[in-house]
Amino acid sequence: MEAFFVSTGVVTLAEIGDKTQLLALLLAARFRRPWPIIWGILLATVANHALAGAVGQLVADLLSDTWLYSLLAISFLAVAAWTLVPDKLDEDDTPPISRYGAFMAALVAFFLAEMGDKTQVATVVLAAQFDAYLWVVVGTTLGMMLANVPVVFLGNVAAGKLPLGLIRRITALIFLALGLYAGWMAWTHMM
Repeated sequence: MEAFFVSTGVVTLAEIGDKTQLLALLLAARFRRPWPIIWGILLATVANHALAGAVGQLVADLLSDTWLYSLLAISFLAVAAWTLVPDKLDEDDTPPISRYGAFMAALVAFFLAEMGDKTQVATVVLAAQFDAYLWVVVGTTLGMMLANVPVVFLGNVAAGKLPLGLIRRITALIFLALGLYAGWMAWTHMM
């Protein structure tokens, strides 16, 4: 259950102000049909994070504990730094969406937007750290939904009032703590 709670909390915080949250806002404003957008986000996230979790588990199986913890420490520290950089939604990140409807637009756009995103990287790292693939994928998916569903329903009203800088700093501190812990574990496995 630790994998579930850590994954949910970390991804929920990391997702606030992320480009996929901005994409959810864009889709909500464009289609004004929340449920197809939410279902598209959910299915895209499950598919994307299931693949990311599988990569994390593979890495964990292939590396010794010392190498795994060292890689985890570096990855968590990199994600901590990355979290401090605000995301913006580039025009190139948004596919032509009107042709396929709200569900397909959300499904395709979210799957593509998550490729290489910090929450996907976090899913890989969390799956490598915890030997609990299912709980990590369920937790990271829930974290994405907790951050994006309110945006779909509330739109600009809620997004403009969140203290994004503070949330980014708290998230970065959590990733920093995870990185330091993984570094400590690498150090103790070398001794």
